[in-house]
Amino acid sequence: MPQSVIPYSCQTIDDSDIESVINVLKSNFLTQGPACAQFEEALKTVTGAEHAIAVSNGTAALHLACLAMGADSNFVGITSPITFAASANCLLYAGSEVVFCDVDPINGLMDLTSLADTVARIDSRGAIIPVNINGKCCDLPEINKIALEKGWQVLEDAAHSLGGSYADTTGKRYQSGSCSHSTASILSFHPVKHICTGEGGAVLTNDKSVAEHIRLLRSHGIHRPGLPEQPAWFYEQIELGWNYRLTEMQAALGVSQLKRLPQFITRRRQIAQRYYEELNKAPFDHVFSLPVDDPGHVYHLFAIQCKASTVRDDLHRFLKEKNIMTQIHYIPVYKHPYYERRFGKIRLPGAEAYFKGCLSIPIYPKMTEADQDRVIAALTTFCTQG
Repeated sequence: MPQSVIPYSCQTIDDSDIESVINVLKSNFLTQGPACAQFEEALKTVTGAEHAIAVSNGTAALHLACLAMGADSNFVGITSPITFAASANCLLYAGSEVVFCDVDPINGLMDLTSLADTVARIDSRGAIIPVNINGKCCDLPEINKIALEKGWQVLEDAAHSLGGSYADTTGKRYQSGSCSHSTASILSFHPVKHICTGEGGAVLTNDKSVAEHIRLLRSHGIHRPGLPEQPAWFYEQIELGWNYRLTEMQAALGVSQLKRLPQFITRRRQIAQRYYEELNKAPFDHVFSLPVDDPGHVYHLFAIQCKASTVRDDLHRFLKEKNIMTQIHYIPVYKHPYYERRFGKIRLPGAEAYFKGCLSIPIYPKMTEADQDRVIAALTTFCTQG
């Protein structure tokens, strides 16, 4: 009898989550009710940001943040190629130009030297969109410094790092999503993320005008002045906006999930620590290396680096045959056919090196010790079979 499938990641839903959603279904509001506001308040508490705007998904969050930061046809955004395509697509949605800078070949995070060189070549308004990968944050203080020297802004893609943190040169730590070194940050609540709402996302900011603009654009660009001399039903469309609202069911699930975020992160770190203890030695170190640990790492993914792409692909197939799922995070965005047609054949050495070896092995809060035993045993067999 085949063994059960171990996913590379999945959601963790319990009875309290189900009860929260059921309560909304029994209420008078399925959209535009109190649960969304409650979720936004909870996000502010968790991240330390002054404003939180919940939206339909992480891509919508990126799109609206770009627009609120002034993205248009005379705007350039620099981002990482090691990410999901939405980190670049959001700029194209706004009619802006996308430029990729290179990444560190070890951790996949934005390379500061490449970033500074790329920024220096551009004569335009713009923003840097650093992408936190696998649960580890970019060097946001230094990235923000580069942006400020250019008169640019920073939009932190924190889809992988809710609950994580980073440090400045003095060792002071900051919460991911706090917007301490960015105009705005975005989150995603896809099922494989730290908390899930089915689909969903949020924009975080400490800038009141940015927050107000995003709230307007989130709901068709419609404004309800609420002036005494106007009828209660009156509204007006101020701008061309979108329907990027989050439902009340999703928001209620998010509120419930956020209560267990510390528990989820603790479990992810426990699983990661066991991987470090078991795999950071022979025979594994001859086949792959492990991610560099960090106090602020929250292990959205556990991405090993195989010594060669052929080894990576062989290992992916081997584990799949044993019903152990893995994934590649990510194919460099510039390699996708759409981007090659638009920008030509781009190749960045750090991104190429990271991509050729990266493989995300299973990690998620409800992963059992027995599940992890199976993963480690399978990796042992692969690494010792010659």
